[in-house]
Amino acid sequence: MLLSKLLEQVKVVSTVGSTDVDITDIQINSRTVTKGSMFVARVGVEVDSHKFIGQAVAAGAAAVVCQQLPQTLDPAATYVVVENTDIALGYIASAYYDHPSQKLTLVGVTGTNGKTTIATLLYEMAQMMGIKAGLLSTVAIYVDRERTESEHTTPDTLSTYSWLHKMVQAGCKFASMEVSSHACAQHRIAGLDFDGAIFTNITRDHLDYHKTYANYIKAKKMFFDGLKPQAWALVNADDKNGMVMLQNCDAHKYTYSIQKSADFHVRLIEDHIQGMLLNFNGTEIQTRFAGRFNASNLAAVYGASLLLGWPKDKVNVDMSMLVPVAGRFQTFHSREGVTAVVDYAHTPDALVNVLDTICELITDPNSHKVITVVGCGGNRDKGKRPQMAHEAAKRSDLLVITSDNPRNEQPQDIANDMLAGLDDMEKAKTVVELDRRKAIEKAVELAHQGDIILIAGKGHETQQIIGDVANHFDDREVVKEIFKL
Repeated sequence: MLLSKLLEQVKVVSTVGSTDVDITDIQINSRTVTKGSMFVARVGVEVDSHKFIGQAVAAGAAAVVCQQLPQTLDPAATYVVVENTDIALGYIASAYYDHPSQKLTLVGVTGTNGKTTIATLLYEMAQMMGIKAGLLSTVAIYVDRERTESEHTTPDTLSTYSWLHKMVQAGCKFASMEVSSHACAQHRIAGLDFDGAIFTNITRDHLDYHKTYANYIKAKKMFFDGLKPQAWALVNADDKNGMVMLQNCDAHKYTYSIQKSADFHVRLIEDHIQGMLLNFNGTEIQTRFAGRFNASNLAAVYGASLLLGWPKDKVNVDMSMLVPVAGRFQTFHSREGVTAVVDYAHTPDALVNVLDTICELITDPNSHKVITVVGCGGNRDKGKRPQMAHEAAKRSDLLVITSDNPRNEQPQDIANDMLAGLDDMEKAKTVVELDRRKAIEKAVELAHQGDIILIAGKGHETQQIIGDVANHFDDREVVKEIFKL
C-alpha cells in the first residue's frame, strides 16, 4: 500500500522524502523490519524505540514514523514526523487493514471489574441472534467460533486491527472487546470506530502503572471522550464515576442499575448458588448466574442488547440461556457437598463482591463456613495487598494466603505484605501456604458439607508465573482433581 494512502487520516507535522513509496508491512519492533516495512518508533513505558530507527532503516525500512527526526537521515527512507506515534499507529493500522472497525458493529467494555463477563456475554448474545460475531477478551479471542488463547486484556494496536480484519474476512458483523485502562492511556484504541461503549465501575487497580487514582479514572474517561455522536454510551449508575464518564461525551447517554432508577433497571428477586431470578425492566427472567455483581453485569448486557436493536422478546429468552464465563464465579460441587468457586477476583472490590455473594448464599451461617484461598501478584500494586487480605479475612471463617503469580518477587514477601493488613483476630483464622496447590488441598481438607471455598485471583488462567517462567497451573483443574470430578 502507498505510504500516502496510509497517512490519509494521520496528523503529519512534517515529511522528509517521498510519500509515493510502497509499504509492505508495519512494524513496531526494529528486529522484525524487512525490506519495504514501515517502522513506527514509539515512546514506550520502558524503551523509546526512536533509538532503533537507524537499525530499522539498515534492515530495509522504506518509511519511518517518529516524533522527532534522528540526527542522521538516510535518503533510502522517508521520514514522517507526527505529534504522537501511538495515536498515528492506530490510524495507519486502520488504513492498512482496510478500516475493519467501520465494517463491524463494535462495542467496547471498560471498568475495573466485569469487562470479560460483559464482553463475552454480548458475543454469545450476538451468536444466539444469528449474527456472526468476534470477541477480544482477557480469556480468549474469537473469530466467529474459532478460539485463540488471549495474552492481554486489550491487544497491541497492530494485533487489534489484525484480529478485527480477520473477523471481517470471516463474515462477522459484530464484535465486542475489553478496553483496558492501559490501552486507553497508551492509545491502543486510536482510530477504532466504536458504535457502543459500556462502563462497569472503577475501584483500586493498576496503580503500579497509573500512579494515582485520578490518572486511572482519566484513562477510562478517554474512551468515552473519543466516542462519535452517533454512538451510545451505557454506564453503571450505581458507581459514582458512571456519570463522570458521560461528561464531555458526545454519544447518546444511557444508564443501567440494580439499585436505583435507570434506563435499564434490574431487580434481584431470588439468589441461589445455581442462579438468580431477575426482573429486567418489568420482565422476570431466570438466569444461571449468582450474585449481585453478576446481576449488574447482566443489566449491562441487557441494556446493550436493546441498544444494539436486537428484538426484546428474543433478548429476554436468550438472557436465560447465558452461562457464566470461564473463571468468573465458576462453581464445582464435590460428592461430599462442598462447593468450590473459582473466580478471577484480584482487586479488593472484586473480592468483596464475590465474598458478599458467597456469604449471602450460605444457607446456615452457624454451621457452614466460608473458606478463602487468595494471593496477590508480584511486581504489581503493593498497596492493595493488605486490603485484599483484610477484606478476605473479614468475610471468611478461614483464610488461606498463598501465591498468585509471584513473578520476580519472593512469595513470602508478598504474603507478609498481605498479613500486614490483618488484626490479631483476623490472623488467628489465617494460615499461609505458599504452594498454591497445597493451599487448595488444605482448604478442601478443612471443608465440610455445605461449606463454600473461594479460590480467588487467577480464574481462567492456565499458568502461574514464577520468576520469568510460566508454569502450567489451572485452579479449575486442581479443584476437579481433588473433588475427583
